[in-house]
Amino acid sequence: MKFQIERDAFLEGLQQVQHVVSARTTLPILSNVLIEAQDGQLRFTTTDLDVGVSGLAKADVEQEGATTLPARRLVNIIRELPSSQVSVEVDDDNVASIRSGPSFFKILGLDRDEFPPLPSFDEAKEFIIEQTILKEALRKTSYAISTDETRYVLNGILCSFKSNALTMVATDGRRLAMVEQEIDFPEGNEIEVIIPTKAVQELLRLLGDKGEVRVRLTESQVVFELGDNLLVSKLIEGNYPNYRQVIPSETKERVTLEREVLLESVRRVALLTSEKSNSVRLRFEDDQLHIMANSPDIGEATESLHIKYAGPTITVAFNPEFLMAPLRNLDKDEIYFDLIDDMSPGVIKIDEPFIYVLMPMRVNQ
Repeated sequence: MKFQIERDAFLEGLQQVQHVVSARTTLPILSNVLIEAQDGQLRFTTTDLDVGVSGLAKADVEQEGATTLPARRLVNIIRELPSSQVSVEVDDDNVASIRSGPSFFKILGLDRDEFPPLPSFDEAKEFIIEQTILKEALRKTSYAISTDETRYVLNGILCSFKSNALTMVATDGRRLAMVEQEIDFPEGNEIEVIIPTKAVQELLRLLGDKGEVRVRLTESQVVFELGDNLLVSKLIEGNYPNYRQVIPSETKERVTLEREVLLESVRRVALLTSEKSNSVRLRFEDDQLHIMANSPDIGEATESLHIKYAGPTITVAFNPEFLMAPLRNLDKDEIYFDLIDDMSPGVIKIDEPFIYVLMPMRVNQ
């Protein structure tokens, strides 16, 4: 195998697939990137057996072929090369010679036959979604995915394709984020799957601001096709809990708030929280919102905002990080904060099909 390629194109192609590679793996081949050279382009593929990513880069291919090379080391080498042109030659023993300007590297690879192939998707249900729509939906929900590995069904996003809508839900038991988006698909394609965190993170990296993504689903696997890029992942097996019963059927008070102003205020007040007292209290009273934190071992902070509110005084405490997460990931200027009482969940909504439910914290006043 022999090819010449622009350094930046080489680096970009490798960086698109390198995040899947595990730092520690019992199988040496999983530390490598599969490089296939043919038809004037290189295809890069990596996998950890759960998630696989593949992408293309243009190259001047002199001799077609394939090999696998240590992914992270290769990225580090290409990043540091002094010249914009890179020449690579791989012999029959998978030894790669890399030349760029005055630099020369020789890297030992492994045979491409050892590399696990990505699964095929012949009998799959297919959906076409705008990349921007999927990216927005993931951004508005993925921060609420659980990191508790004992509740593995929550370690991903539920994607429900039903009634010509895509519903995406993430929860960790203390908060829940949900987005609904109308999309067209055949009636027989209705399906519910749980996409794991690692695949969600990779997908967010690959999704752009234009074009479509083709989603193909089986009962156990998903593939996302985005132009020249491919992302394949196993799905999480198991039944997702009934998330709709967590969403309050009715709330008593609605407050309109400026998202950025609330975010900045909570961020400042949260500076006075600690591990022992990791909560901020929100007190809603006559046209005022008081945001307060009190840590016996540190001190206290209060910030007041002028709001439109004429209901009863309600004081409710939340984890500040959980309160700030949706505010960071939404792009609307205004949000609606729905309240019931001091001990019930708070609900954040916007003028789009989005809902965020946040369980309150018990604190000593």
